[in-house]
Amino acid sequence: MMTVETDNSPVLGRKKRATSLTAEAGSGESRESQGDKPAKERNKKTQKGKKKKRILVIVESPAKAKTIEKYLGASYTVKASMGHLIDLPKSRLAIDVAHDFEPEYITVRGRAKILKELQGDAKKSDTVLLASDNDREGEAIAWHLRKAINAKADKVSIQRIAFNEITPVAIKDAVAHPGSIDEAKVNAQKARRVLDRLVGYNLSPLLWKKVKNGLSAGRVQSVALRLICEREKELEAFIPEEYWTLEADFMVGRSRFTAQLVTWQGNKPVLKNDAEVKAIIGEIAGVDCKVSDIREIDKTVRPKPPFTTSQLQQVAANRLGFTSKKTMQVAQQLYEGVNIGASRVGLITYMRTDSVRISQVALEEVRSWIHEQYPTELPDKIVEYTLGKKAQDAHEAIRPTYVRYTADAIKEHLSRDQLRLYTLIWERFVSSQMKAAKTRTVSTDIQAGAGVFRVSGTKIIEKGFYMVMKLLPSKEERGYGYPSLQIGDPVLMDTFYPEQHFTQGPTRYTDASMVKTLEEKGIGRPSTYAPTISVLLDRYYVTRHNKQLVPTVLGRLICDMLVEYFPEVVNPTFTASMENKLDAVEEQQLLWSDMIKEFYDPFKDRVEEVGKTLESFKGSLDEVTDQTCETCGRPLVKKLGRYGFFLACTGFPECRHTKSLPLAKCPHCGGDIVARKTKKRGKEFYGCTNYPQCDFISHFKPINQNCPKCGQFMVEKYDKKNGSHKACINPECDYLHSSDDSLDELVQASLEEPDHGE
Repeated sequence: MMTVETDNSPVLGRKKRATSLTAEAGSGESRESQGDKPAKERNKKTQKGKKKKRILVIVESPAKAKTIEKYLGASYTVKASMGHLIDLPKSRLAIDVAHDFEPEYITVRGRAKILKELQGDAKKSDTVLLASDNDREGEAIAWHLRKAINAKADKVSIQRIAFNEITPVAIKDAVAHPGSIDEAKVNAQKARRVLDRLVGYNLSPLLWKKVKNGLSAGRVQSVALRLICEREKELEAFIPEEYWTLEADFMVGRSRFTAQLVTWQGNKPVLKNDAEVKAIIGEIAGVDCKVSDIREIDKTVRPKPPFTTSQLQQVAANRLGFTSKKTMQVAQQLYEGVNIGASRVGLITYMRTDSVRISQVALEEVRSWIHEQYPTELPDKIVEYTLGKKAQDAHEAIRPTYVRYTADAIKEHLSRDQLRLYTLIWERFVSSQMKAAKTRTVSTDIQAGAGVFRVSGTKIIEKGFYMVMKLLPSKEERGYGYPSLQIGDPVLMDTFYPEQHFTQGPTRYTDASMVKTLEEKGIGRPSTYAPTISVLLDRYYVTRHNKQLVPTVLGRLICDMLVEYFPEVVNPTFTASMENKLDAVEEQQLLWSDMIKEFYDPFKDRVEEVGKTLESFKGSLDEVTDQTCETCGRPLVKKLGRYGFFLACTGFPECRHTKSLPLAKCPHCGGDIVARKTKKRGKEFYGCTNYPQCDFISHFKPINQNCPKCGQFMVEKYDKKNGSHKACINPECDYLHSSDDSLDELVQASLEEPDHGE
């Protein structure tokens, strides 16, 4: 029996109807048309006519297979390869540098069973359709599968299909129009794989030999590490400067509003200390005040284009607090398919793209939806967006596959994270084809002696595309918040609010700003942004602190060495040029082996030279301490481990005693302050080693610096108002303290009962 879907429209709650097509060999009409032929012969011909082709479709993931299988008939079997089945071995270089850098591929360990099953399924099939992702990695997967299947079933027809979204129409269209594997795209993937292998398998052993066992270096992540380390050096070199602002409450009748001092004696006020602020307050306190100026500014706010991969990661980080890795994981789930009632459907298009292009069909659908729901906000023409200069334009922008699947309509079928990310994607796409919004900002100046205070408010006068944006009130519409005034109206000055601030230095990279920088500098591609950050975190070259990427001691050591001895490899411009050459390989403008040779010969010479001339750093970071081992009494030495410095017994391996490295002296009892973690969620805090006799803890990391005012240790603090800054741990000392006391309360409330144990 063959099942044919007759209703592919995304209408919620409707079960898809199916029509069963059954050949009725015994019907009167059939017998009449077949005349007096013997029944056995007639049945044989009927069975022959009923024979169906067996078609095997191979995708990358089981979730995708599950979705696609529901769109195809009984003739189709959909299996998953689980990603790469054939790749370079991990145990050796496996690149023949003497013969055009030909790679040696093997079956990935633990994947032989899957490959054998796929080969067996291919033998039983008339046609194999390779449906891995439509990018370089997916093309390579398809290429390897074709080669492996041909080795066991050389007569089976093997074809390539590709699609940008997992919907019934897209899948059936892809199946109806199969193509061949793009060899140029395969060569580009091969070139990238070989290039990364040559860099990693030459630099990593050098690090093992000269620094520490178990270290590694990579082509793209080493450049990202350099950017993070250089930003940290800028932050450390920055010296914050104190400055003050002055606000005041004003009254009109019973209405009260707050305005800020914007000019003093005709100039922008530069208030360096408390004394200067008090001097101004002394001059203007009690003076008559009046409205001196009112200005209205109208602004047109245009919608943003649909998401690219980098933009999605940045917005998800800023709005939802997602890491780049989490964003891509959730997007993958939405792309591969979610059960919506009785049907299963991919909710978004392919999530690895650098293009803002949208298909004509999708544009017509979204304009139709806008016309139905918000007819006054539909532009006369399609809104077009310009592609970036570096965009490959291989895929559409990220968009919902069905506009009518609004977030509210399908929220009961999605997890919280899926719903939040889908909402961002849906709103961004739909709003991109709506009219611009208009805002009006009214600024009112209050003359108070030689000073001018200003209050401003913004409201939306034409909502336009904001009609579909849920985050509108908190971001764009601040409202006026003060009474309607006219020039010359008297106002009464009430209360002053002087506030201390400190200038902010350069901010550390977050996932969002790191992705933005990598994209702007042309380092990596949409598929590599999230993995690059993940690798740095996994290797403990970088940690996250308040969502910021902070280099570890180990990361900075590796970075300094690579910058000194391999400056070209960790040069952002050089790395970007290599990405351009990979693109040239895909565009058949450059032979991949020539590209590798141009890079490898001078690189290999440099590796050999550094290996011979560079002195070993092994053990150079170890520091003898005046502390003794609590187990055997031998001296303790400060050593660098994978997770930073620690204290270890010099009697190793006979004695394996280790302990945390003291970061500061306890201000309560003089004990050592060391890093700890909470029991449940593993959040880091800093406590005294004399616990439980001493219960001192700090939620801010001590730094190697004492307060110049009171002598207690300094810590690193962070808040949105002042950014990252150093402050004294002593609550009675005001040296560079954050004025936002609510931050401490928030941190205290969010942490569980601390674990003071080792």
